[in-house]
Amino acid sequence: MKKQKVSVIGAGNVGATTAQLLAMGGLCDVVLFDIVDGMPQGKALDIAEACPLWNSSATVIGTNDYGAINGSDVIVVTAGMARKPGMSRDDLLKINAGIISGAAAEILKHAPSSVVIVVTNPMDVMAHLVLKATGFNSNRVMGMGGVLDAARFCSFVAAELKISPEVISSMLMGGHGDQMVPLPRFTTIRGIPVTELLSKEKIDAIVERTRNGGAEIVALLKTGSAYYAPAASIYEMVKSILLNELKVLPVSCCLEGQYGVDHVYAGVPAVLGKNGVESIIEVTLNEAEKSAFMKSVNAVKSLVESIT
Repeated sequence: MKKQKVSVIGAGNVGATTAQLLAMGGLCDVVLFDIVDGMPQGKALDIAEACPLWNSSATVIGTNDYGAINGSDVIVVTAGMARKPGMSRDDLLKINAGIISGAAAEILKHAPSSVVIVVTNPMDVMAHLVLKATGFNSNRVMGMGGVLDAARFCSFVAAELKISPEVISSMLMGGHGDQMVPLPRFTTIRGIPVTELLSKEKIDAIVERTRNGGAEIVALLKTGSAYYAPAASIYEMVKSILLNELKVLPVSCCLEGQYGVDHVYAGVPAVLGKNGVESIIEVTLNEAEKSAFMKSVNAVKSLVESIT
């Protein structure tokens, strides 16, 4: 049986760490693409040389040729400028829009049957650009952000309660980061709502820290941004698609009537499987949640309008 193929566009920290996790898991063959000569080749060779130690049969290649992504089942787009201290995700808008539009044209040319996961910030807007440039069905273009925000929220709740994070299940909606819509009542510890275990003040503080999770790491690193948790989030999504696990994850999807929103990307609970977004789950939001969600949607919409 032919092994599935995943191509990662962008061999920076997020892209290279994603390639490492994919190769380590032995789920697929991996192509690591970047425009910088030698960088993807060197990182791919290093990962390939580790595969025997991971008992992985994955083939890993690095390239500056978009032709190498030909026939990919999944493509992960991480290419673009990373945030610097003091920059918001939206500051990156115009710089990364050009990069992503170019990558999308190559995806359409070489991998027209692929499922695309967009990571480049501002992620919801970049996913919209990929959808527009490729003309793919919307179920095959999604953004990564909610999985990362949910993981950060879980890790902070676990630290506060002094429990294992693996027993915590969380769901968030809306835009990635600053425009995130927390849903504490849907965050549970083995079925117990977090609202039963933490005060509103504690939860609000954790929500705020989660919103600024990326900026906190940027400020600490000073010369880079987060990549371990983002790569692990991408891996979770790719795995659900390749293995058709049908996991319910918070994913940036193109809404087409769901939640009363049309043709705008926003984070919602979605089922991921072999076709990409198999379905979008609609939960009943209270008035405060609905208001925050629509504020997030309108922010994405205005950014899209500013570059189209």
